[in-house]
Amino acid sequence: MKVKQAEYFGSYHKEEICPKDNKPEFAFIGRSNVGKSSLINMLLDKKELARVSKEPGKTQSLNFYTINNEWYIVDLPGYGYAKTSKKMRESWGSMIKYYLKNRNTLVTAFVLIDSRHTSQSIDREFLQWCGENGVPFNIIYTKTDKTKELELKKNIESIENELLKSWEELPTRFLSSADERIGKEEILSFIGDLLKKF
Repeated sequence: MKVKQAEYFGSYHKEEICPKDNKPEFAFIGRSNVGKSSLINMLLDKKELARVSKEPGKTQSLNFYTINNEWYIVDLPGYGYAKTSKKMRESWGSMIKYYLKNRNTLVTAFVLIDSRHTSQSIDREFLQWCGENGVPFNIIYTKTDKTKELELKKNIESIENELLKSWEELPTRFLSSADERIGKEEILSFIGDLLKKF
């Protein structure tokens, strides 16, 4: 999968007003500050396409990026901590869940998990919600260059052992690092294979 063109398309606060051109969509979501924007920029070879911030909670809408004029990456607000009101966070939660449950052109959601930490309840709860609501998803471990190899292995084992208490099998998982450009080819190749089936 070669990315020849990547551009910001638009931001939307409701699924109903998102693009209706039937292009396949790949959503990216994770806990606030998981490195989502950096990962998207790395995948697309565009340093500042998705806005990167040190403050969690900066993504507040469904942000669409058109790729090769054929498909979309959709940058969703992060779940978890954000310096906003409880009412605003609940509004984002409703918007995200409605989009994921009702979007016919959604191929899969990539759920980003910070590999620097062991299993976090907020990630488990979100993945459980996806399973209960039939939302297709895969997992991308982010920031894998930030810990030593043994600690990385231990953290991922902790995460996956906890998930296997609720799941018979796990979806496809990827290791990534925006800084070291780890995982780019694997993730784009996976997207390319899914596009052939869409």
